[in-house]
Amino acid sequence: MKQKEKKPSENEVLKEKLKQAEDEAYDWKNKYYMVLADMQNLRKSLEEDHRNAIRYRAEGFLENLLPALDALYMALNATPNSQEAKNYQQGFIYIYNQLQNALSSEGVLEIVPKVGDLFDPDVMNAVDVAEGTAENDGKIAQVFSKGYKLHDKLIRPVNVKVYKQKVETAPEEAKEEVPNEANKA
Repeated sequence: MKQKEKKPSENEVLKEKLKQAEDEAYDWKNKYYMVLADMQNLRKSLEEDHRNAIRYRAEGFLENLLPALDALYMALNATPNSQEAKNYQQGFIYIYNQLQNALSSEGVLEIVPKVGDLFDPDVMNAVDVAEGTAENDGKIAQVFSKGYKLHDKLIRPVNVKVYKQKVETAPEEAKEEVPNEANKA
C-alpha cells in the first residue's frame, strides 16, 4: 500500500510565502540602509574635498608668486644711494605692503624667525650649519629666506643656518689585532 504524500495545506503554503516575502523585504531594507549610508559618507567626503579645494585654491599661484615677492623684499632692503632712489623705494614699500595685506586676507601667513630662535623642523629647513657653543646649539644663526603657510598648510619652509655645537671625540684606543683562525693554517 502506498503511503499518501501529505500535501501542504493552503495555510502552510501561504505562511511559507509570507516568510519568504518577509526575508526578502528584510534583505532589501538592509541593502537600502547600506547604500544610503555609503551615499551620505560619499557626500560628506565630497563636501570636505570641495571645502579644501576652495580653501587651498591659491596654493599654486602662491608658489609661483613667492620668488617675485622675495626679490622685491631683497630690493627693498638695499640701501638707496640717492634721494630719488629713496622716493622710489618708499613707493615700492607701499606696494609690497599691499601685496602682503592681500596675501594675509587670503590666509597666507609669513614665517620669519629671528636669529637666536630655536630651530623648528616643522617649518624650517636647515641649509647650512655654523659651529656654535652649548648656549646656542640648535638655534638659528642666519635666516636666508622667509617661509609661508596657507592657512595650516606649509607652502615653503624657512631656509636657515643653524648653530651646532662641536662635539669633541676622544682619540680611539689602539686596538689589539685578533688573529684570524683562517690565517693560522
